[in-house]
Amino acid sequence: MTNNLQFDLVSPEKKLFSAPVAMVTLPGTEGDFGVLPGHAPFISTMRVGIIDVYETDNTVSRRMLVTGGIVEVNPDSCTVLAEEATPLEDVSVESLGVEHTKLTERLAVADAEAKVALREQVAISEKKLELLRFLRYQH
Repeated sequence: MTNNLQFDLVSPEKKLFSAPVAMVTLPGTEGDFGVLPGHAPFISTMRVGIIDVYETDNTVSRRMLVTGGIVEVNPDSCTVLAEEATPLEDVSVESLGVEHTKLTERLAVADAEAKVALREQVAISEKKLELLRFLRYQH
């Protein structure tokens, strides 16, 4: 077993991160989980949450807000295909609040067909806001 795990984070637009890491924690749909080198292989879906990247033991070097996706874990690698991922330092409660307000306003005037997709976007926006508010009050 090696001391590092190859971690790749990919969004539909681009590869956001690729490097050997000591550990990564991910927001699985059934709960958060950590991946270390030598982990048993599996595939999981992800929910809205935070990915913590530990490039060295016990030190979070990067935090990413994701809206969901799929993760494939192997003993020597972990690959995340994220629906959307943003570095946590690039997101604020205020900017998410503005995004949520705009989505809610669009939902109020949308036709029936558009409402289906907009309801999902509003729900994701609410989850991101809730998570960021929680993180803000933790510190």
